[in-house]
Amino acid sequence: MWRSYITSPVKIHSTSSHSHSSFHCSSFKDIQSLCTDDPTPLHNNNNNNNTSRKPSVFHRARIVHAFIRSLKPESESPFKREPKNETSADENNKYSLQVQQQQQPTIRIPGADQRVVVYFTSLRVVRSTFEDCKAVRSILRGFRVQLDERDLSMDSSFLNELQGILGGGGQSKLTLPRVFIGGRYIGGVEEVRQLNETGELKKFVEGLPAAERGVCNICGGYSFVLCGECDGSHKVYAEKGGGFKSCNACNENGLIRCPSCSYAPF
Repeated sequence: MWRSYITSPVKIHSTSSHSHSSFHCSSFKDIQSLCTDDPTPLHNNNNNNNTSRKPSVFHRARIVHAFIRSLKPESESPFKREPKNETSADENNKYSLQVQQQQQPTIRIPGADQRVVVYFTSLRVVRSTFEDCKAVRSILRGFRVQLDERDLSMDSSFLNELQGILGGGGQSKLTLPRVFIGGRYIGGVEEVRQLNETGELKKFVEGLPAAERGVCNICGGYSFVLCGECDGSHKVYAEKGGGFKSCNACNENGLIRCPSCSYAPF
């Protein structure tokens, strides 16, 4: 019933042997011999009869890792840090802004020394322009100073006013937003962002009167209200003329400037 004892054909190598040219068994008995250096037979050469030993497996791994680390540049080493440059990015931006301001002619608005004037648009026809105007207004409102916001989409007279201030350039060459601080022309969105990052914008607005808290109770912060004569239609009926005519008291949108919070035109 039971099978007779048969000698297993599997050969088990003795751990006392030192001739382990390869790993034959998956047992932990050979781990000690694996960690030691493997002796190699003598090489009979004509010029050199010296004996040489092959390094162990772990020694070879250390050599490979050392070689790989030597190929890496010094900047990637975790133990070496590059020295800080004396001229930082903020200083470079500050220098470029000073050069740009020196190259641009000085443009000033008379009567706007105590506030910030922003020409922008609230229309979303051009998304990039709308986002730039929104970003500039958000930055300037963070300083809580008196802000004169002039929306070109609400009143076309602001466009003629801005063209006259900047030198009468064509409408195709005009980009928004445009910022004036203390009556002095600052620039567009790029100039405002760089000045804000370098901290120079805060110096420009220092000394300006603080803005009032809350919004206007009359216009709700829009700086415009409906015309009382035409009720926002921009049309009035003339009995003598025998028909409707354009209202002369409001703009093309049937709006007039808020008498409480809006500023006079330049």
